[in-house]
Amino acid sequence: PTSAQVSVVPHSGRFCYTLDNDLLSTEQRQFYEDNGYLLIRNLVSDEDIERFRKEFIRICKREVKPPGVMIMKDESLKSQFGQSEKVVNKVQDFQEDEELFRYCTLPEVLKYVECFTGPNIMAMHTMLINKLPDSEQQTFLHPMHQDLHYFPFRPASRIVCAWTAMERADQDNGCLLVQPGTHRTALQPHGYPQWEGKTNKLFHGLLDEDEKIPKVHLVMEKGDTVFFHPLLIHGSGINRTSGFRKSISCHFASSECHYIDVKNTTQEHLEKELQEMVSKKYNATSVELKDIWNFRARLVQGERINL
Repeated sequence: PTSAQVSVVPHSGRFCYTLDNDLLSTEQRQFYEDNGYLLIRNLVSDEDIERFRKEFIRICKREVKPPGVMIMKDESLKSQFGQSEKVVNKVQDFQEDEELFRYCTLPEVLKYVECFTGPNIMAMHTMLINKLPDSEQQTFLHPMHQDLHYFPFRPASRIVCAWTAMERADQDNGCLLVQPGTHRTALQPHGYPQWEGKTNKLFHGLLDEDEKIPKVHLVMEKGDTVFFHPLLIHGSGINRTSGFRKSISCHFASSECHYIDVKNTTQEHLEKELQEMVSKKYNATSVELKDIWNFRARLVQGERINL
């Protein structure tokens, strides 16, 4: 099942992963508790999605250059297609682009986010993914991973991702793939997968994936939005179509979350990689992981407390 419209018997005891609210039904809360994700159909309007699409194309064409935005592209296609959406795989950190950042402030999204984070909400990490047509080379396959690997803040239960399909996402064009219930496991070691050929920068994956855990393909229509826990193991498949599979997402966190020191943890090598990237891009001599996240984070509701 990919949605909460499923009859489940609530467990005795309180909910761990959602806060008391007037929006989610007991069945929906229990589904998230058990599975680590909740799919809400037809949440974001076609009008908003078209606005995000137009802004993405403007960024690809360099008609707008939002500060801090990271544009990931397939350089091998640049000579063929130039500056266009046909070479850009991802626009990340769009918190300074007011048009794309509107996604993080949509009331219909935030009312669900609040069920997981509480009223003081920070937008921490933003992405618009444009999954390019691919081949068996798996150029844009994202290995199975846990998003918490990237985040130096806790507690995990007060962090949630909102991921909205900008067109139909299915197995043909590389929809999200999740392992239900894995949000109840610990953060596992991540690294670059041992694949032949190219692996994308920062596309880390589980070093020891348990193939026995069942996977669910999240088939979604345009505007459908899935909310999921940062420890949920997930990834995405190959886009075997000739079109582009777009999605827009934001990781939200309670501003009451706190930063942690990742030294001597499984996240330490990620910190070094990010520091090198940021130092190179901004010619900075000393950058801490906390500084990077302070730059990315924006308050979208309530009060800014720790983050």
